[in-house]
Amino acid sequence: MAEFTMPKLGLTMEEATIIEWLIADGATVAAGAAVMRIETDKVETEVEISIEGILHHAGEVGEVFRCGAVIGYVLAPGEALPVRLAVGPTPSPTEVGSTVMHLATTPAQTQNSGGRLFASPNARRVAVERGIDINTVAGTGPGGRIVSEDIPLTAPPPATRSTLNPTGNSHANPNANSNAVASIAARNLADLLGIDLNAVAVDPVEHRVTRDAVAAYVRQRLTLSVPPSVGGSQSPARQPAMSDAPLLQTPTRVIRMSGMRGTIAKRMVASLRDMAQLTLTMDAEMDAVVADREHRKLSGVAPGFTDYIVAATARALALHPEANSQVTADVIAVLPDIHVGLAVALDNGLIVPVVRYADGLSLADLSAETTRLADAARTGKLSPADYEGATCSVSALGMFGVDTFTPVINPPNAAIVGVGRLRDDLVLIDGRVVTTKRLTLSLTWDHRVLDGAPAASFCRAIVDLLAEPSRLG
Repeated sequence: MAEFTMPKLGLTMEEATIIEWLIADGATVAAGAAVMRIETDKVETEVEISIEGILHHAGEVGEVFRCGAVIGYVLAPGEALPVRLAVGPTPSPTEVGSTVMHLATTPAQTQNSGGRLFASPNARRVAVERGIDINTVAGTGPGGRIVSEDIPLTAPPPATRSTLNPTGNSHANPNANSNAVASIAARNLADLLGIDLNAVAVDPVEHRVTRDAVAAYVRQRLTLSVPPSVGGSQSPARQPAMSDAPLLQTPTRVIRMSGMRGTIAKRMVASLRDMAQLTLTMDAEMDAVVADREHRKLSGVAPGFTDYIVAATARALALHPEANSQVTADVIAVLPDIHVGLAVALDNGLIVPVVRYADGLSLADLSAETTRLADAARTGKLSPADYEGATCSVSALGMFGVDTFTPVINPPNAAIVGVGRLRDDLVLIDGRVVTTKRLTLSLTWDHRVLDGAPAASFCRAIVDLLAEPSRLG
């Protein structure tokens, strides 16, 4: 038997959510086959398995697991699953707010203290729908696993449930949680802390009790049970967070602030909180770029307008190396290599794949790389090397008719360039009114790194390079 664990797909990846199993539970898999899709804080991607055998799922769709946690097992033909298996570290009460998963399973024939029946996710769902206590079901699947066919059609009379007392201790019968619609992670945490899942609110998105809901319930109980301060006065009332505000209306749908959406929210709030960000705007004359692009079309595929700006930004960073830096605890670290991130919009958020060593690429090579990265981002094929390590970023909204905007720096960078739409402007030349192609660049920079004059000089360098596209290679 071999363990199949949640992979670590990058230096910053800590956990991921299972969004789809591509191989059925109990099916035979070949080495190198894609067996599942996961969502990290950056991308959705397929996960391949490195060994062959019979795959058994240990994680459900929608569950979050830390890197290295066991999410499945691969058995040889005829090999049986062990009596008890554990997935991930066991959380302690002090780890309620962190993402630590624990899954204990035993074959259906074995009932031991603190164990959980080994059952397929579909069997658990069917049991809930039919009102069946899955702990009373004998499994006939591989290794004694409970499968959906084992669930009887009729349910026994419901057991009497008790409620949770104000201190958060559960006096429910041992099987009180078995009939609650809850994720495995929620059950594990509830079992560890002695929480009755029937007292926890159901998540409006997943329509079941989640681990986050259990953690929130415990925090609420702890808040209610905080004693008066030593001086005899009451502790100051907790200030309500934005999420505590009551809904103004019944929503048509809700969007969970997790995965990519949650990461974007946390990183952007942290960016604005931790940096001294300012934005300046500057018009770039684009007639020369338009002419150069038309000339390139005659000999092959022409770069996009954003490619010209990425190339100009990379070369401007080489001229102004202080803009290619990051702030650490006590220094400004000027970075030797120039890797430009290019923001790509996805259906569920935003990702910034990276053009590495962008200052040394020709326009043709840079255009081929940005095309590859954009396609990979939209199809979930990016590797960690494709989206880590940007030293400065470019974000374009001109295709949506936006003239200018205030981009937010992608930490730990010191600057980001926003690109507006290409437009026709009227200018006066030698007493004649003529049209010219222009767009507006919006440079947001960290004032801890650059003062206003150096920031303006950096942006001016981008504008000057766009006026002479032959310098871009």
